[in-house]
Amino acid sequence: MAVSKHISAEAAARLIPDGATVTVSSSSGLGCPDAVLRAIGERFEAEGGPRDLTSIHPIAAGDMYGILGVDHIARPGLLKRIVAGSYPSGPSSMEPPRIWRMIDADEVEAYNLPSGVLYHLHADAAAGRPGVLTEVGLDTFVDPRRQGGKMNAAATEDLVELVEFDGRQWLYLRAIPIDVAIIRGTTADEAGNLSFEHEGAYLGALDQALAARANGGTVIAQAKRLTTAGSIPPHAVRVPSTLVDFVVVDPEQMQTTQTRHDPAISGEVRQPLDSFEPVPWGTDKVIARRAALELRDGEAVNLGFGISALIPRVLLEEGLADAVTWVIEQGAVGGVPLLGFGFGCAANAQAYMPSPAQFTYFQGGGFDRTMLSFLQVDAGGNVNVSRLAAKPHVTAGAGGFVDITARARRLVFSGYLTAGGLDLSLVDGKLVINRDGKVAKFVPEVEHVTFSGRMARERGQDVTFVTERCVLRLEPAGLTVTEIAPGVDLERDVLAQVAIPLAVSPALRTMEEGLFRPEPMGLVLAEKGC
Repeated sequence: MAVSKHISAEAAARLIPDGATVTVSSSSGLGCPDAVLRAIGERFEAEGGPRDLTSIHPIAAGDMYGILGVDHIARPGLLKRIVAGSYPSGPSSMEPPRIWRMIDADEVEAYNLPSGVLYHLHADAAAGRPGVLTEVGLDTFVDPRRQGGKMNAAATEDLVELVEFDGRQWLYLRAIPIDVAIIRGTTADEAGNLSFEHEGAYLGALDQALAARANGGTVIAQAKRLTTAGSIPPHAVRVPSTLVDFVVVDPEQMQTTQTRHDPAISGEVRQPLDSFEPVPWGTDKVIARRAALELRDGEAVNLGFGISALIPRVLLEEGLADAVTWVIEQGAVGGVPLLGFGFGCAANAQAYMPSPAQFTYFQGGGFDRTMLSFLQVDAGGNVNVSRLAAKPHVTAGAGGFVDITARARRLVFSGYLTAGGLDLSLVDGKLVINRDGKVAKFVPEVEHVTFSGRMARERGQDVTFVTERCVLRLEPAGLTVTEIAPGVDLERDVLAQVAIPLAVSPALRTMEEGLFRPEPMGLVLAEKGC
């Protein structure tokens, strides 16, 4: 008879030694082992330990409110260093999450590295390989010729090196030995086998557990429920008992930040398409519609946060739900990607890939197109989505953006031309600019290079920027205006509202008027390859 590995969250917190390197499997509120993280924070408050931890988060753990995830352990003395693909973020009107307050005050050594690279570092640590040699991140903030992934003055150690190998330049990141892995699933049996039947993603739990096991470390699995040893069907086990040391049961664990359990997210049922809320009429929808025109029937398309996340709903409204297959970094393939706090999940998915495998797919450029957003764009075609010095906590870091864009063949970035007090109206199929924004988003130099325009040119990537009033493409001559919205004056409303010179295409045309009217457009996608 197997001895049960079930322990309390409080007992699990006492297993974390001072100075440990702890990896956490989560994606914001999705898959977050919150009960264990909370117990670690409570132990520190009561006992003063554990101290000086290095915490690794391939994707963010927590939400903008700071009521779950990394904020439980974001305490001076408890955290020495944090290495994350992304961080909890929130609007500038809210108090920043505690982790951001620590980062800004230099109370923790903070690094932001690409999510896929972080996952692959775990695989290398698990296999005893020295680390990751990659072109992902060249000429971005990850490159040591820029910031090297450092987020504050407290981060002084170089985690990224530029090396020459086989006649090419690479970024080299050493594998990080893992002392403790904190992962999460749905059902654990007494032996420690773990299944994920109510989860919205597998994330990187298996690789993180493997890395800890290879280093002689400890694996703590949080689950929603406990069952008898051997009662989980073997094909349903995603992390086997040989990799799990202890199981913490939290029957109240949430599926996502605000979802207790939606069976469509975990693939148990299919949600009727007419039950998805349409995108409200407005300029966000106009931008998403114009971005959708770039899609081709039959493509596999990655999707990012922000306005781009609205594009699947545009296709639903146009009767094109199955025209493309959405692939997102948390691992869902197909279905309808969710919005808001459900972002990272998809209802009605065809399949779920572990995140490390999904990132292998992205880094190799195996997909057709990516639809992303932007904060800033500069004259060289560089894009910033990861850091604004004046409002750092409103950005989440790079996440998988750098992995995804490194070899994507076609990229569509969506956003507004200006920000700060922008007031727009849609009248009779035209865009009316009542008051322009005070802040230019097309600037001489972005604050943080999350996407390199120079590398895009070298790699022959097709890059398009969609805004509410114009479309631009990254061409050999630079950023070039190719379309303007009906009702918009090129000189006054476009060229005069950017802080950089723009080229204008000799074939400049007006954006389709149907984009600016509330009724469906009758969208028809061209065939893949056209």
